[in-house]
Amino acid sequence: MIRHIILSVALVTTLAGCFCNQNEADAGDPYAMTQVWQHNYAMDRPWHGGYYYQNSGQPTALIVPPTAHMRQTLSWGVSQNLMYPIHHQFGRSASSPGAAQRGSFRPTPNWPSHTDQFGVYYVRGPW
Repeated sequence: MIRHIILSVALVTTLAGCFCNQNEADAGDPYAMTQVWQHNYAMDRPWHGGYYYQNSGQPTALIVPPTAHMRQTLSWGVSQNLMYPIHHQFGRSASSPGAAQRGSFRPTPNWPSHTDQFGVYYVRGPW
């Protein structure tokens, strides 16, 4: 009798495993959702900050590999060392060189206090 109960429980468990839809249990592709967030963020905000790079007079994109996802900003004085995601990805759709007209950005201060003030900003590469 016990043998029949054990066999019937094993049969029911096997059948439940065969007919269970595994796709419903998946959480989805987390990287696809991250790509959507990064795209939406990049569509609403510029890739550069408010400072220009001294050598070019414009904000300069530092192209990093597309697998890079975070950047670190450093500050001296009162410590503000922070990590930020890199949202923008390099594309060839720019209509003109540079980010804006000359004079639209601030120069690097004589005594910079943060790495964002140097005018070089991370942008992920397309490859």
